[in-house]
Amino acid sequence: MADESIACIIKSPIALQAGDMKTDLAKPGVFVIEVTFPRERIVNLQTITFKNYYTAFLTVRLQRRVTTEGVEMAVDRKLLKWKTCIRNMCLMPNPHTENGSQNYFSISRDQMLFEPDDVMTVRLILRQPSPVWLTFTIEDIKMYECDHDKDKVQGPWLSQLTPPERPLNLSDGLPDPEVVASSVQQMWVLTEMVRNNPTTNRVGRFDVDGSYDVTLLSYT
Repeated sequence: MADESIACIIKSPIALQAGDMKTDLAKPGVFVIEVTFPRERIVNLQTITFKNYYTAFLTVRLQRRVTTEGVEMAVDRKLLKWKTCIRNMCLMPNPHTENGSQNYFSISRDQMLFEPDDVMTVRLILRQPSPVWLTFTIEDIKMYECDHDKDKVQGPWLSQLTPPERPLNLSDGLPDPEVVASSVQQMWVLTEMVRNNPTTNRVGRFDVDGSYDVTLLSYT
């Protein structure tokens, strides 16, 4: 299966730490990884996947192109704004133990705080408050795009095909779904009527009021 991830430019992690990195002995507890797309491409994100490496919490911020209407302008003006779509996602249940430290994760657009459309830059903010681990990061980062126009394009394309080019009709030789649905509905109604009006009378093959008609009896 071909990898359908988007081509990305993943920059080296940048450490964030208060104080002088050269003289301060404490290791940084926060790293930032910035992901951009070639030729300033703007994408609609569907999924972000990665492999964890001892990162405890993850925050995802997106730089998006938004359209606003200026007060004194007749046309709209496009701006770039940062917004947090994932806040402090827990990757390790306990930062001091190895649970989840090297697991694979997938973040879909349904998990995000808003629809991640018109994205130009992604910032992955990694936090590890535990001093147990010497280094931490996330690896094998991949971005997948959501194509909103796929269904719109596919519908007209299929309708314009000539009969020989149309896909095989898999329903040929099978009962009409509407007829089947109608029959099932009638059976369901009859079943409900019998269940709601139970009878205690014994049903026999040839008896009438407990007696048999001799003309209906057969001898062997």
